[in-house]
Amino acid sequence: MLKMTMNNQPLSASFRDPSGFLFERDGVLYRQVNQLYQPHYDQLMQSGLYERLVKAKRLIPHQEVSVEPLQPEVAYRVIQPERLAFISYPYEWSFSQLKDAALLTLKLQKRALEYGMWLKDASAYNIQFHQGRPVLIDTLSFERYPEGQPWVAYRQFCQHFLAPLALMAYRDVRLNQLLRVYIDGVPLDLASRLLPWHTRLNFGLSAHIHLHAAAQQRYSDKAVQPGAQQRQVSKMGLIGLIDSLENTVRKLKWQPAGTEWGDYYDATNYTRDAFEQKKQLVDRWIEQLRPAQVWDLGANTGVFSRLASDRGIFTVAADIDPAAVDKSYQEMRQKKETCLHPLLIDLTNPSPALGWHNQERDSLIDRGPVDLVLALALVHHLAISNNVPLVDVARFFAHLGRSAIVEFVPKSDSQVQRLLSSRVDIFPNYTREGFEAAFGQFFTIRAVEAVEGSQRLLYLLERKN
Repeated sequence: MLKMTMNNQPLSASFRDPSGFLFERDGVLYRQVNQLYQPHYDQLMQSGLYERLVKAKRLIPHQEVSVEPLQPEVAYRVIQPERLAFISYPYEWSFSQLKDAALLTLKLQKRALEYGMWLKDASAYNIQFHQGRPVLIDTLSFERYPEGQPWVAYRQFCQHFLAPLALMAYRDVRLNQLLRVYIDGVPLDLASRLLPWHTRLNFGLSAHIHLHAAAQQRYSDKAVQPGAQQRQVSKMGLIGLIDSLENTVRKLKWQPAGTEWGDYYDATNYTRDAFEQKKQLVDRWIEQLRPAQVWDLGANTGVFSRLASDRGIFTVAADIDPAAVDKSYQEMRQKKETCLHPLLIDLTNPSPALGWHNQERDSLIDRGPVDLVLALALVHHLAISNNVPLVDVARFFAHLGRSAIVEFVPKSDSQVQRLLSSRVDIFPNYTREGFEAAFGQFFTIRAVEAVEGSQRLLYLLERKN
């Protein structure tokens, strides 16, 4: 959730654009449209572009409201956008999610040109996943198209979308984490050096990354001469550029396979009956709690996440494995699910607060707490694979959720034995008694159930005040 840096200020993620900003009052989210943006806003609303994009569920809808602006001396309108259940960031997306966000951005640019407008920026942070689909959330991204001008957001698109996608496809899918380091997009000269040499033979990558990076370096130190004319680009040429970018992005492929947990459910040590009993128990507790929002930590491909999302509960399905998250997203897209949000998260190093004043992008913890956290077959990975004491695992879960369903997998379980096979057992407190003592510091244990055919236990926990 977006937050304010201080009273009577724009939201911390919304301060760079002179056209307007987001602010919050009495728990309601608003966007102030400044006078500077008036002609662009009027064209967006009167041309039919806004209506068409909202109808297609490509732009977040809003309504104009009679609310006192935050900065009335520069205000033109105040609008109330539809609020999203969750804000995520590009470094938390799978390959397919980032690719879909890129293609949406290009589609919006082409559609806007039909109405005499264009996108003045192409930031990946302007795209969110809402009701199962990527959607533009920045209404003020549209401006009147200045005939003959090159696309002002071309470099930004390449840095935010094309460069990371190419690195993920041709080098390593984990390189999307460069977006966490370079919050304004992956520098093109860096992407050019990291990509394999043979990508220079790919027309799209050669033009939009390698030659683009070389041109940036060539002209970076050259001063703009007063009165110098900018290169003119026809509208047809601009459409050709967008078509070329779209074709290049569409051809980028990554097959989610070969990572550690992508096929976890195919290699589980559960019997089919035990697995079904575990699902029934989790489902019963979800029904009992009736949470408004669920975070499933270590969700893998989202089998248990869907016990909540299929009930219409917005559910974040977070996992460290790129293959598992991508598979979950592709299934969500295929089934047109609207309440699930797969997310790529390393719980031992979750997304921190980033950007200006460390407040532009919220940390994972700052986006909670939620009503219910699921942590199924997860604690032993945190405690044994990563040496996180049980009390710290419990404290972390208590920060994230008001209630929790947590699975305890004992040392006798074959999955834990596999983790211990390559290391010395330095975990004397990793027992049922140790688990209950650690979690009992932060939670009240409301119920405990054994998973049949195993020594695993499921706990229903309620956070202490």
